[in-house]
Amino acid sequence: MNDPVSPAETLRRRLAGLLDGLPPRQAAAAVDRLIANYRGATPTDAPILRDRADVAAYAAYRMPATFEAVHAALEAFADAAPGWVPESHVDVGGGTGAATWAVGATWPGPRKVTVLDWAEPALALGREIAAANPALRDVRWQRSRIGAALTIESTDLVTVSYVLNELTVPDRTALVDAVASAAQAVVIVEPGTPDGYARIIEARDRLITTGFHVAAPCPHSAACPIVPGQDWCHFSARVSRSSLHRQVKGGSLAYEDEKFAYVAATRLPVDPAPSRVVRKPQIRKGQVLLDLCETDPALTRTTVTKRHGDLYKAARDADWGDAWPPAQNPAWPARP
Repeated sequence: MNDPVSPAETLRRRLAGLLDGLPPRQAAAAVDRLIANYRGATPTDAPILRDRADVAAYAAYRMPATFEAVHAALEAFADAAPGWVPESHVDVGGGTGAATWAVGATWPGPRKVTVLDWAEPALALGREIAAANPALRDVRWQRSRIGAALTIESTDLVTVSYVLNELTVPDRTALVDAVASAAQAVVIVEPGTPDGYARIIEARDRLITTGFHVAAPCPHSAACPIVPGQDWCHFSARVSRSSLHRQVKGGSLAYEDEKFAYVAATRLPVDPAPSRVVRKPQIRKGQVLLDLCETDPALTRTTVTKRHGDLYKAARDADWGDAWPPAQNPAWPARP
């Protein structure tokens, strides 16, 4: 009996032939423009995805990375709220629906799902791609202006991924207020850049003022201990490179790392990690250096050595973004 195919693999297979018939130079040009918008700081009042060529390039190039980043954020949230499963989900600015795939990968099973976006070509392609996933065949794909005029039905979960950078400051504020009024839980993901982190902190602070508690990545709902302008909090997700990635970027690696910043917040009872690894662990001879954000709140560096036994083995296996100490050993100290 064959093992079931994961949502990530199903998505990759669905995207594999998406660019058939689209001239490579046209696809590359669309990708270049999309990257500029994705990394830029200039808001726009028009959809970034303009036509089928844009949407096909976006889906093939960006959808796997968005899936992996959102999935990582959702898994961290699920760890902080064990036993909770959303029965309804609204994906704001969801485009071709990567976040809906990530929600299904985190909490398998059917649920009421609505994807809101202002680009009709993105919604149309998202519906086409979702046909490969039985859990997504009844998704409602709804065209909607994302901004001050947005209305969201009451729902368990709202995701907002790679959207805030497209909005003006007033529209960002209105969007966060709208999702806070509608949802039990909110997960917002932005590029892992200083500007992306700043937008996440802005949204985080606003969610907290409306009564939300941070589930992840922070182990607390107090002010972020990072000094503005000196550093920024972000994480990394491994993404398999598509043929379009190789065409646009060159190189021979079969993967690349997606840098992202996020906040997962909720009105539900939540049990955040006691601390979280906020930089890639440094493995040296006989020791591992872990940079942690802790409950205090504070940023600290912990050194775990061989004399710590099983904790040292866990530290060698720890990854950027992981909770610390490992959940399966809650008695292990955060500071050896």
